[in-house]
Parts: sequence; structure tokens; C-alpha cells
Amino acid sequence: MISIVQLGTVDYATGLSLQQKLVALRKEEKIGDVLLLLEHKPVITLGRNARAANVVASPELLAQRGVELFECDRGGDVTFHGPGQIVGYPIFDLRAHTATDGKRKTLGVIEFVRRLEEVLIRTCADFAIPAKRVQGLTGVWTDPPALSSRAEENDSKNRSLEPRDLLFAGAATNADVESKLAAIGVHISRFVTSHGFALNVNTDLSYFNLIVPCGITTKPVTSMQQELSKPLDLNAVAESISRNFGTVFSSQMLWVETLDALVGRIPESCGSGS
Repeated sequence: MISIVQLGTVDYATGLSLQQKLVALRKEEKIGDVLLLLEHKPVITLGRNARAANVVASPELLAQRGVELFECDRGGDVTFHGPGQIVGYPIFDLRAHTATDGKRKTLGVIEFVRRLEEVLIRTCADFAIPAKRVQGLTGVWTDPPALSSRAEENDSKNRSLEPRDLLFAGAATNADVESKLAAIGVHISRFVTSHGFALNVNTDLSYFNLIVPCGITTKPVTSMQQELSKPLDLNAVAESISRNFGTVFSSQMLWVETLDALVGRIPESCGSGS
């Protein structure tokens, strides 16, 4: 069983402290697997492999936009968290999950990340957004129409164009580019996971101009709102995430109203809002 707690908006330092407490409780088997869903106040985080140069904004600009800066022990490079984005922190003991191949009793780190990607791909599909993995990269990306299928359409249009206009025919558009919908970065300690994923739902994408997201310069960042041209209900997306976690991890999902209900007692400074 996976207990799921929706925390509302939490500043990054509080979220980090809360994860550390829950990881300790999970290692001591005082709690089962837990999935935290929340939003963060604007923050840029640098993972273990981050290059400081990928934060392109000056400290003055970050302060002006109210963005904090944190180094953390998750994998990956630089990313942004903020309002309108659903952040998920799975505090899972990998020994409680069996590998798909049935040969290993403990779920491996790579397959754990692949399962997180699968959850988010299915969640995007629930809202009619085609999404996929990109080979060699971690995260979830839009699945644009194959360029070959667009070529025939462009060819028929080009027949009616003047020669000078052909120079601009077939120019790449955002629809032709794989854009990042969700970032993933995890940390594993004695088989227990922390950190997790960030799914851009109604996120203000201008914040990503402050960084080189995940150190990738060739692919843009997008959001579910941008792909659908309308804002989404965050609670509806959270419910979809919960359903898909249950399917992908073959677990029953139990919504827990507060952290107090989850562990009996958590210091109030960690928050237990809904």
C-alpha cells in the first residue's frame, strides 16, 4: 500500500526537512511507502551533477523574482520548482517492490525512474497529451507528430506557394520539437528513495529562462496548460497521478488527510496543510 498526502504549498527547505524525517521513519519501518504531492514556492535547485553556470540569472534578478537557490543531493542538474507545478516525493523502500523481470526481489534504481516516467506519461495521456521518454535523457517529453507525416502535408501546401515563399515553408515549429513536461531526479539511501518528479501543469514557464533546464539547450520546456491552451485543475491531475501510481507500482493507494494521521506525530514546523 502507498499512502498519499497532498500538502499544498510548501517552501523548499521545509519540504527537504520533511523528506529527511520520513526517510528515517521508512528506514526504521515505522511507516510504509509514502507519496507526497505538493507545490513549492519559486526555487531553483541544483542536483549532484549540476553546473553552476546553468543558473544564468544574476543573484539580483533571482531576488527580484523571489526565487530561492538550493543545492541538494538528488540526481540531475538544474531545475525550477514553483506554483502551478505538481512536485511528487515518493518515500519508497525499493525492497518492497519487485523488478518487472521477476529475477530480482528488489526494484532497481533505473527501473524505479522508468516507472516514475511511466506514471507521468499515463497521467499526460489522461488529459489527451501524447508524451514519451527520450533516449539518453531522463524525464517526460511531448510526443510531437512525426516529421515524416508532416512532410506530405507541407508538400501539398508548398505547391500553391510562390518560389520566394518556399524559403520559409517547412520551418520548424514548437509542434515539431520534443518539449519537456516533467523533470525527474531521485536520491537513494539504504534502498529508500527521496526527491522525485516535477510535472509542469499550470507553471509560469518564464521562470525557466533563469536557468538552462537540466543542462539541455536543444529542447524547450512546456506545460500541460501550454499544450492544451487552457489551465487545468491541479486536484484532477493529482488524482490521475495517484491512480497511475497504483497501476504502475501494483499497489493500493490510500489518501491520508494529514501527516499526523500518517505517522502519529510530526513536528508542526513540517506542516500538514491540504
